[in-house]
Amino acid sequence: MRRVAAYHASAMSRPLSLLTIHAHPDDETISTGGVMARYAAEGVRVVCLTSNLGEHGEIVVPELDTPENRARLAEIRGEELRRALARLGPIESRLLGYEDSGMMDSADNADPNAFWNADLEEAIGRTVRVVREVRPDVVISYNDFGGYGHPDHIRAAQVAVAAYERAGDLSAYPGQLEDGLAPWAPAKLYETVLNFAGRPGILQRVTERGIRAWWLPDPDEPPERRAEREAFMARMAAASGPVTTRVDVAAFMERKRAALEEHATQLHRDGVFLGLTVDDWRELAPTEDFSLRAARGLAEVRLPEDDLFAGLR
Repeated sequence: MRRVAAYHASAMSRPLSLLTIHAHPDDETISTGGVMARYAAEGVRVVCLTSNLGEHGEIVVPELDTPENRARLAEIRGEELRRALARLGPIESRLLGYEDSGMMDSADNADPNAFWNADLEEAIGRTVRVVREVRPDVVISYNDFGGYGHPDHIRAAQVAVAAYERAGDLSAYPGQLEDGLAPWAPAKLYETVLNFAGRPGILQRVTERGIRAWWLPDPDEPPERRAEREAFMARMAAASGPVTTRVDVAAFMERKRAALEEHATQLHRDGVFLGLTVDDWRELAPTEDFSLRAARGLAEVRLPEDDLFAGLR
């Protein structure tokens, strides 16, 4: 039996802490920008851990898609991440230190240096080290399908779950204990739940704004492609946990929108995220939603919740 360090009442005398574990720059703002901004404004210590810098992703703005920018995309996206977090508030940034894995079955996905191909125990160990350094009360990442099946999202979720389970284990990664890092067992683990297509009114609003929603099929989509897309969407839906926690972030939507704008190489100006106004988002999607995956110690869980730190304050 593993010996797990307890989540002691003495922890309540220190400021609360939130750790978000993401795949690439822009993921942090899309799914957790509002809660990071809200809790940072409340005095919570907020730390964003990013697995890699998305250096193999596409550049969606044609005028920015140059050979020079492609050659230094990791640097560019690292700077975009820094600026986006600064827009959200006093957010600490950590990098896990891997390379982008590309899409599943792509050439980049076969690269031995990619996060997808990294030694899983080593990746978990790196994440455990961050958990023990940060000592978060709450950890957020993705579901087992990574939200939409991207290899780096799946791997980020795997290391997040394992780190949540092992960081308080006295026998796990003993070298870290020798470095002076005490075991730490976070109280709660959440998965992000993104369902923009299911939000009442969003499809109508994007249509009014002349924005093409990414979740709609191409009018000329062949039957075999439609079957593949529908099967993929069904898998996404099946992987998503129930919404247990809705956090009101309407008051921080301007910060989130400003942070999204910093991810210039990844988000279209006329796409859903930037094509809708701050007021649109406040009206149609005023909350960021999560599914509580695990809780321990002093976390007194009463669902549904409107606060990630419910039961811990």
